[in-house]
Amino acid sequence: MLIGVLPPYRAGVTADPQWMVEFAQVVEASGAESLYLVEHVAVAAGYADGYPYSATGRMPLPEDCPIPDPLELTAFLAGRTTTLRFGTGVLVAPHHHPVTLAKRLCTLDALSGGRVSAGFGVGWMREEVESTGSAFSTRGKRTSELLAALRAVLDHDPATFSGEFFDFSAMRVHPRPTERISLHVGGHSEAAARRAGRYADGLHPLGLDEATLSQRWDVTRRTAEEAGRDPDALELSITLPVAAVDADAVERWRRIGVHRIVCSAAGSGADQTHIDPSDIAPMLTVAVDAAAGAGQR
Repeated sequence: MLIGVLPPYRAGVTADPQWMVEFAQVVEASGAESLYLVEHVAVAAGYADGYPYSATGRMPLPEDCPIPDPLELTAFLAGRTTTLRFGTGVLVAPHHHPVTLAKRLCTLDALSGGRVSAGFGVGWMREEVESTGSAFSTRGKRTSELLAALRAVLDHDPATFSGEFFDFSAMRVHPRPTERISLHVGGHSEAAARRAGRYADGLHPLGLDEATLSQRWDVTRRTAEEAGRDPDALELSITLPVAAVDADAVERWRRIGVHRIVCSAAGSGADQTHIDPSDIAPMLTVAVDAAAGAGQR
């Protein structure tokens, strides 16, 4: 079992360079595998309700919460750490073009020493998706095609792809990855599970109970087999509050097939203004120790 960490975005600290460097170094020192960063290119003032993980339809972040670009933040923090890996939970796929995104990921991979992966979601905020030129109604198809085209660029030199949304021929993107850059799919629907099985290296759903998570993971694995892919090569990640991750929780989720728990620092005490980044360390140590002992009980 691997442990990732999600910063306390609600505290408004993720654009504070000193705070985030200290936080990343605390996470690295704990023995956690990775730091996960989120994306909202823009938030519509007075956006229509639609957040799928809240009964109110409102996301838990205020509209004016600072949300730095996750890949720019990865570059900044990778330069101040040595072993910590970085993932996105998630990039809003309709904002991105596979060639330019491949360039950014390959650059991060080269400069960090291969410490980068990327997760993708279709996006839930209509106003945000449409603000950068994509149709909200086709965001699912666009995300699937982005993953296929991005994989083509990352795995082939030169790369050629022809689809409904993206079309390029014999394009060489350098530097090349130092190792395979993992691409994961976020979301909670069966469509997301199928997308992960067909195009990605893993599934990272939110808001699912154990029974539903198990069903979605079965869909992912079955879809991978149908596509001629090895389902055992895929990873299943979930996000939980850091305070909820102990030995019992790790063992329960491990039995379902979870490979990674991303510990959200929100609600840990680290989501209060002016809190020290080290305040998350005790709970994170419990989580890391529990993960290290998974399967040995």
